[in-house]
Amino acid sequence: MGEALARLRSAGDPYTPTSGNRGYHVVRYELDLDYAIDRNGLSATARLTVVATEELTRFSLDLAALRVTRAQVDGVDAKRTHGSGKLTLTPRTPIAAGAEFTVLVRYSGTPRPVRSHWGEIGWEELEDGVIVASQPCGASSWFPCNDHPSDKAAYRISVTAASAYTVVAPGELVSRTARASRTTWVYEQREPMAAYLATVQIGRYHRLTVDARVAASAVPVVAHLPRDLTADFRHDFAEQVDMLACFERAFGPYPFDSYGVVVTDDELEIPLEAQGLSVFGRNHVDGVGGAGRLIAHELAHQWFGNSLTIGAWRDIWLHEGFACYAEWLWSEQSGAETADACARAHYAALRRAPQDIVVGDPGPADMFDDRVYKRGAITLHAVRLLLGDDAFFDLLRDWVATFRFATVSTEDFVRTADRHAPEPIESLIEAWLFREALPPFPAR
Repeated sequence: MGEALARLRSAGDPYTPTSGNRGYHVVRYELDLDYAIDRNGLSATARLTVVATEELTRFSLDLAALRVTRAQVDGVDAKRTHGSGKLTLTPRTPIAAGAEFTVLVRYSGTPRPVRSHWGEIGWEELEDGVIVASQPCGASSWFPCNDHPSDKAAYRISVTAASAYTVVAPGELVSRTARASRTTWVYEQREPMAAYLATVQIGRYHRLTVDARVAASAVPVVAHLPRDLTADFRHDFAEQVDMLACFERAFGPYPFDSYGVVVTDDELEIPLEAQGLSVFGRNHVDGVGGAGRLIAHELAHQWFGNSLTIGAWRDIWLHEGFACYAEWLWSEQSGAETADACARAHYAALRRAPQDIVVGDPGPADMFDDRVYKRGAITLHAVRLLLGDDAFFDLLRDWVATFRFATVSTEDFVRTADRHAPEPIESLIEAWLFREALPPFPAR
């Protein structure tokens, strides 16, 4: 398995072949956005602090169909070409390998989602506001970036919009300044973040804060939602802080300073995660707790997906399989079905489904297939049954702590698990993740 995976990765990530750029690493993005909600008009400046990983005579950034009016490298205007989703810059002099440099891009236009194999993703207008959901390659719809999951950076995001609206972005709100009828919101995300997890949410939102003194977890939880959903939200999301406490016991400390939830006034097909945030539609707040499983799933992505981020999309099971298994852990903790019962029920469903997918490398067409989620989760249950509960949860906490804010791969997980297992787990991983045929349900 190890040689096969290494060979697959040697050519880069084939799932999003037109996104991401070689030759440099972005250390920090500073985005200043001025947005007119009534006409979906964006005027912006992006400042990037970058380190060259090889000598650069030119380099490219991912940026969709927005109009670039100026581009500078280290304060000097650079020659530029822009097309097919790439902004290519040629600095006056080559940049040496290992050198740090700055890039400034001024741009404007009407941001729209980018078309992809998975539909339209990125910056999208709501009925009265904005949602940004960029997984896996939609970040270029609203800022110039290196849109590859392995290139994680710090962010400062400043958004100026009409004062009647609330702006939510990843990180901590460091300032909010009102001038006449417009307000500037500034968020600082210190922990490294992949470009697809950067987001801006704009709406006429009411803010709710969970009192940490009476919560099961000390993590501050803030929600932004339409005011008319307040009562139903308090009911449906009441267990969220208990979920936080449950996951902190299972995985280790929550990785960020706070956790935010946005509920849009529009209905959404599925909830979405961003770094330190989860986004739900008003259809997910029904007053009867119908979205409990989804609440747990999106929260778990803060550990698995946001703190630990895959370096290649073929390893998507490390995000979705872990988040799905967290649903089962919460079910067990809350007195509903045990994780074992959940695993057995979904195993029975998988037996009835086509067995024509390799979960450890599903291909771009199937990377969000439910079988990746469920079979990935059962893979973890198989590891749990092999190790026993004490060693299994030691493994999860070791996995989270060792790779905190880093990029990860299946090989990294196998090596980490082997430190806790009575025998190497490679054959188990091979059977569950790299063969189409479904193995027998794991024995204790």
